[in-house]
Amino acid sequence: MAGKLMNMSKVKQIIRLKKNGVGLRTISRSLGVSRNTVKKYLQQIETGGYLLKELLTKDNEELEQLFSNPDQTSQDRYEALEKIFPYIEKELKRTGVNRWILWAEYKEKHLDGYSYPHFCSSLRQWMGTRGATMHFEHTPADRMFIDFAGKKLHWVDRKTGEVNDAEVYVAILGYSQLTYVQAVPSQKKADYIGATENALHYFGGVPQVLVPDNLKSALYKANKYEADLNTDFADFANHYNTSVLPARSYKPRDKALVENAVRIAYSRIYAPIRNQVFHSLTELNRAISDQLETHNNQSFQKEDQSRRGKFETTEKEALQPLPQDRYEMKSFKFVQVMKNCHIHLAEDKHYYSIPYRFIGRKVKMVYSASQVSVFYNKERIAFYKRETKRFAYTTIKDHLPSAHRFVAEWNPDKFLSWAAGIDPKVKDYISMILYNKTYPEQAYRSCVGILSQEKKVGKKRLIAAIERADSYGAYNYKIVDRILKGGLDKLAEEDPQTELPFHENIRGADSYR
Repeated sequence: MAGKLMNMSKVKQIIRLKKNGVGLRTISRSLGVSRNTVKKYLQQIETGGYLLKELLTKDNEELEQLFSNPDQTSQDRYEALEKIFPYIEKELKRTGVNRWILWAEYKEKHLDGYSYPHFCSSLRQWMGTRGATMHFEHTPADRMFIDFAGKKLHWVDRKTGEVNDAEVYVAILGYSQLTYVQAVPSQKKADYIGATENALHYFGGVPQVLVPDNLKSALYKANKYEADLNTDFADFANHYNTSVLPARSYKPRDKALVENAVRIAYSRIYAPIRNQVFHSLTELNRAISDQLETHNNQSFQKEDQSRRGKFETTEKEALQPLPQDRYEMKSFKFVQVMKNCHIHLAEDKHYYSIPYRFIGRKVKMVYSASQVSVFYNKERIAFYKRETKRFAYTTIKDHLPSAHRFVAEWNPDKFLSWAAGIDPKVKDYISMILYNKTYPEQAYRSCVGILSQEKKVGKKRLIAAIERADSYGAYNYKIVDRILKGGLDKLAEEDPQTELPFHENIRGADSYR
């Protein structure tokens, strides 16, 4: 063994403590020996295949010779075993294969091989080194880790007494470890994205990367090397100008920080509010917020500053700025442009106009809570503020052909103004037509038909025809058209009859006495 040998009495103490199951750290502390020194002697014992019980029976001189002149044969034997460890690890995953079977196969090929206990011990040690982890140094504003707590919180409906479960969302910044916690109704996409957005606004900025767990709300399909992001979550990340790097499946060490944050949340948030009863999700989140502030302002165990202090001094200014508008989840559907140059948003039962050249084409409607965009071949052809008035039309006049634009402008004021330009009597007659219809729209065609007669017969004849129709108390297009076609507007107005003419078949009052 390289270097100066330790007193063999102390080596025996190491052997004895190890035989009694004492850990490496405790042995080191108890004997006043560095852990590396203890580890070197134990590794040499392991490599040599020596039994601890046998070493304790040897005198100091034998032990000294053993440790000063390591057996080359023992070293070769261990190296031979170490070479087949990858094969053993792979075989252990197969059905029915266990360590005893693999040790028997090993002994058939190596008659001087290790005993079964030493074989298992060496394998455990080798597999332990395979699980070594790397320590990550997080830089300010680099990553935000996201996860849901395994345990739920609850609130009680005040009216019905129903107990409602609440999922607990947790996000943590890698550098400062500033934490955000929120109770949400579910792990569904809308709640997940909403909570993530609230976390970014709580932090007051955007990190370079979001690291979510392999949840359907964030990923369409998980993959060890290149996961497929959920379309909405990718759109959300683009809105906030950040990237998404999902944690690998079954690799909790990829998000060890947030896993630890969840454990801390159990003791610093769940426990303090465990005896409280909340009657709404808002009440529950208010209590969470109070405990969260206490947690973020509490100093680290091994540092003189808190998560909040570390964030404010270093990480806050490194975050990217938040966008001006909050993100709105988008829905989309393909619809066909109707012959009236409009498309229908079924959720609102509302209609939006589309340029008439797209009549009969299928267009893509992308809509959020406040906006509606329409695309054709990836080009936006219309954009609207979303309206929710049922069975109403939102129309841009330039979208309609010229004939449709004229119809689109129909309204009572238009017809009254048109009629007044001909004569006040015509205006009065048109107003009666509009008044007598339950819905003014029903009278629009009548108004167009009557007022259009001016170009056909002239103003004088139209006025005369309207005067005669008004004297009949008839207010519609057909009566005016009949008067003009029959030339009745040219006849002089007859005097009203005041007396009945005499006739022999007319009986007088005396006949009814």
